[in-house]
Parts: sequence; structure tokens; C-alpha cells
Amino acid sequence: MDPVTKALYDSYSMENKSDFFSAYVYMKYIDYFLVQALKIQGQSPKEPAELPEDGIDEMVQSVVQRIAETAGTLDTSYYHGKVVKVEDAVKLVTQKDNVKICPPEAVIPFKVARDIILDNPTSIALGVCACRAASPNPCLPPGKQDVCLFVGDPYASFIAEKSPLFRKCSQEEAIAVIEAAHKRGDVSFAYFKKDMGNRFFAICNCCSCCCQGVKAWNTFGGMIPIIAPSGYVAKVNEDCNGCGSCENSCRFGALTLGDQVAEISVAKCMGCGVCEDVCPIGAIRLERDKSKGDPLDLDELKKSSKK
Repeated sequence: MDPVTKALYDSYSMENKSDFFSAYVYMKYIDYFLVQALKIQGQSPKEPAELPEDGIDEMVQSVVQRIAETAGTLDTSYYHGKVVKVEDAVKLVTQKDNVKICPPEAVIPFKVARDIILDNPTSIALGVCACRAASPNPCLPPGKQDVCLFVGDPYASFIAEKSPLFRKCSQEEAIAVIEAAHKRGDVSFAYFKKDMGNRFFAICNCCSCCCQGVKAWNTFGGMIPIIAPSGYVAKVNEDCNGCGSCENSCRFGALTLGDQVAEISVAKCMGCGVCEDVCPIGAIRLERDKSKGDPLDLDELKKSSKK
């Protein structure tokens, strides 16, 4: 067994060794994994350039099916994301020391896969967004789809070595990827997965046209709880002049132009902050909202864990 595979295998306790195989398949064949997930939903994704070797189909389909079967409730969901503001996403990719935190459910409302454990946090892998790669008409062209970040080991080192779609990157490059995505109007998510040690493992920078998590959320109105809001909502102040600059910025359909001013649907708003930065006069600001849970703010979580 090669070193990165052994490190991945050794990271699981004996009772959770079966998760190693799921993680191995997921990371090594991440583009094929997404294609199979889309096929289960009845979609017609673009096939990856290279198909995996014989015998992988059944393994991938088994992992995909298990995630689909558990996605219906907060209690059983195996794979889910938390919307994070740019500042909070940057904190996840700029840690120097190992981190081990079990956030309260106000931050991560899911019962399964909710820890933030960063081993060797400067180890980061950057790679192709599998959702965009599988889309027949992606919003980002090939060669510009490197927007997904695996953070910490053993996952970053494993996927960088085993998947041709990923490579190691510096913390500075990770910050640039997050900031460029936000400027482009995309939303940063911290993703958690049972098979990845029941913890945070990646930051995806998502759109609403290709990203399966956002599309599922918007299609089913939150009935499938695959993502959690950031803990903030956008508020429009009296300075709004109805210029319309923000009208098409919201990935969740929470923003509309009403009677000469922008209007926010609190129910739909996920608190990503894209509209806040789009507004040319600063008339939109994110504000904390307890109905949206608490932010995934590493600084605050580390302070709380020391009390």
C-alpha cells in the first residue's frame, strides 16, 4: 500500500474502516462519482474523458445510492454543506496549526458528519469542479473549472496524488480562488461527509446553474436539507435607489426588485454576501439572524472550545 493510501486507511478507526473504501472511490473517481449521481436523478451528464477500470461502477453506484437514501433529513444526511462568507472560508484555508472542534448544532445542524478537524491544514488540493465538468453547458469553460479545495490531510494529499483533476496548492492560491469565485458571484460552501471521517473536508465555490447542491435546494425549497445557511441574512437599507445592479446576483432567488427598491426574501436568503458586494452604493448588508443558525467562524469556535 503506497504512503498516501496507507495514511488515508490509517485515519479510520477499525469500526469505520468501511468508510475508507467509500472515501477512496469518491476521491479517486470524483468526476465519475458525480456523473453517476446525476444519472440516478435521471439527468444526462457529460461523460468524463477517461472511464474508470472495470469493477468500479458498482462501488461508485453503491456510495452514490447510500448518500441519496440518507439525504432526506438532518438526522441521517451523510453529505452536506454550510454556506460560509468569504472571510469565514478564508479562515478555513489559512490555519497554521491543527484544529479539532465539534461545533454546536446551531452552526452545523446535521447529526452526522459535523466535526471540524484539520490535520496538517497547510496541505490543500485544488481541482476541477465535478459539477461543472459534468454539465453539458457549464458556466465555466474547461481549463477554468479549478475551483474546489480539499483542505487538510489525509484527504488533500490523497486526492492530489490519485486524481488527475487535482493538484497541491498554497494557502495563498486557495485564498485567491475563493475571492475570485465570490467576485464572479459564486457561493462558498464548507462541505462535510460521513465517509471523510465525519468531518469538514472541502470548500466548493458553487453556482446555481451547475452545482447539484444549490440546484436541489432551489428545486425542492429546502425539503432536502443538503445545505445550511451561513447564519446571516441580507438587509436592504434606505439608501437603495433601485438601480438593479443586484437583481440577478442571488444564487438562491432571494432577491427581487420591488417598488423601486431591492427586496430580500428572508426565507430564501442563505447569507452568502454576494449581493452585498455587488451593490455599488453599499445599500445591502449582511446581518446576523438567529433563525439561520450561527456562522462557521473558526475564530469564534476556537474561543468557545477553550471555555
